[in-house]
Order: sequence, then C-alpha cells, then structure tokens
Amino acid sequence: MAQQPSAPICWGAGVIDVSSPRTINRILERRGALDAGRRVRRPPPPPGWYLADLSQRRVELDSFDIVEGLTIGRTPATPRLDIDVLNGISLHGGLPGSWPAVCVTAKFTAHCLIAHWRTLGLPRYAQFDNGNVFQGPHQWPDTFGRITRLCLGLGLVPVFAPPREMGFQAAIENFNGRWQAKVWARFRFDSLAGVVAQSDRFISAARQRSALRIESAPARDSFPQGRWSLSECLQKPLAGKVVFLRRSNSQGQISVLGRLFEVDQAWPGRLVRADVELNAGRIRFYALRRREPSRHRLLSSIAYKPPIRAFED
Repeated sequence: MAQQPSAPICWGAGVIDVSSPRTINRILERRGALDAGRRVRRPPPPPGWYLADLSQRRVELDSFDIVEGLTIGRTPATPRLDIDVLNGISLHGGLPGSWPAVCVTAKFTAHCLIAHWRTLGLPRYAQFDNGNVFQGPHQWPDTFGRITRLCLGLGLVPVFAPPREMGFQAAIENFNGRWQAKVWARFRFDSLAGVVAQSDRFISAARQRSALRIESAPARDSFPQGRWSLSECLQKPLAGKVVFLRRSNSQGQISVLGRLFEVDQAWPGRLVRADVELNAGRIRFYALRRREPSRHRLLSSIAYKPPIRAFED
C-alpha cells in the first residue's frame, strides 16, 4: 500500500502554542549561545589611577587647560576682540579657577598660577596638555619651559597628559564645558572686563557650592613664605620629577622631550608613564593598564642627563 504524502505544515492553523522570539532568546541565553557577542564592562579605574599616591587620595592634583576661539564685539558698534580663557580645577576637591585674557601666554599662565597657589596652597601635582604654553617649545629637544620650571621650583610634579587620549583630562574638560555654559552662553559681553567680572562671580559661586568637597580633599602645601622671586625660581638648576603619560608606537617606543626612547617591544600601542627623575639622572618607564589600575610595572630604566643651560626669558 502506497504511503500517503504528509500534509504541508501550516503555521497559521492547527498550532496552538508557538514560542515567541523573546522566549527563544531566553533559552539560547540560558544555554550560553549568546555569550560570545556580549561586551564585558569593567568598573572604571579610580580618579588619578596612573599615580599611586593620587589614586589613594593622599595628595591633590590641579589640572589646567585653555579655552580658545571666543569672540566678543561682533556688532558694528563694538570692535571684534578674540579672547582666551585659562581654566583650572583640582581632581579630588573640585577647586576651580578661571582667568580670561586677550591671549593666554606662558608668562600670563605663570602669573595666574602663582596667584592661585599663593592664595589656596600648593597641590602635589599640576597636570597640563602638551601645548607650547605649558610644556615649552617643541622644536628643540630637552626643553623645559617656563611653567615646567615654575612647578619644579615650587616642589610640584608637572604631569603632561598623553596626546589625543580620552579620560586623563576629563575633569578640566568638563569644567571647560561648565564655564562656557554658565558664563559665555548666558550673557553678552562688550569688553574683556565684563567677561572677567562674570567669570569671577561664577568661580565664587562654584567654590561655595563645592565647599564640602573642597574641605574633604587632601591637604595642600603652603606657598613659600618670605622672599620668593619668580626669576630666581626659573633660573634654579633642574631638580625634582616630571611625568609624561604617553602611548607607545608599534615598536614599543615613546616620544618624550623631543627624543624617541626604546621602552619595551612587548608593550606596543600601550599606555606608558615616563618618570623623568632629574636628581637621579634617570627616566623610568612604567606600564599602565586601566584593567589593573593599581599595578604599575617597571618596563625599563635609562640614564638621562638634564640640560644645564640657563633659562632664557
């Protein structure tokens, strides 16, 4: 007897229960079939994780940056004036500072930092980007600019963030946005004096709102008392430590102070902290990983002789 062919399956008739896509996905997830495409999210490292004493809240760090390209006097009645703004904020305490000017130069920056630290005290670290204003000219190797020498003369450790890296300058970048939203975007200005006055009011209010956080931050050192001269500070022999945060290239090399240093061929394209120890005459390179923020493995150490030439004003 010939076997009768089975009737075609019709999903719209004769089927009582059909599993929904959500149920099928839950079954696949329970059996581990979807684990391969899931991104593992790890907790972020603590603030200042790239410096051990800073991440443990034993010391404070001040970050500084420049907001450029602001223009006032856009009407025919008032002349056009381009201004820059030097902003600063502490990492743990959130202590802000802001100084608008026609042009932020290294001399102007040094004047503002001295007034800021003389009033509020010295942090342990001062962090900057790699612009000429902060680091100094880039066309010559082994150049220590005005701001770097000022920090070293006051006993601070200048820290230079890695170029084009996210996260290291997050605090000051966030404050730059706050300043532009609360000061620049809310008011119309006809002169630099108006910008300075409104910025000072904003800084005063911001410090009042952050009073508890500022008080709970690590203690700041006192500014040198008695006779202290900026010119003498700049002419002092280089002493102390300068920190450069860099990312190595494909050969495990990094660029520091206008020179290319061999760090570790087994550490290509990774974060490196270069500690330029001027007193010891050495540069120590440490491996940095956000996944292991408390582990700073020494990669290599080389001899380095700092320049002995005088600072040219």
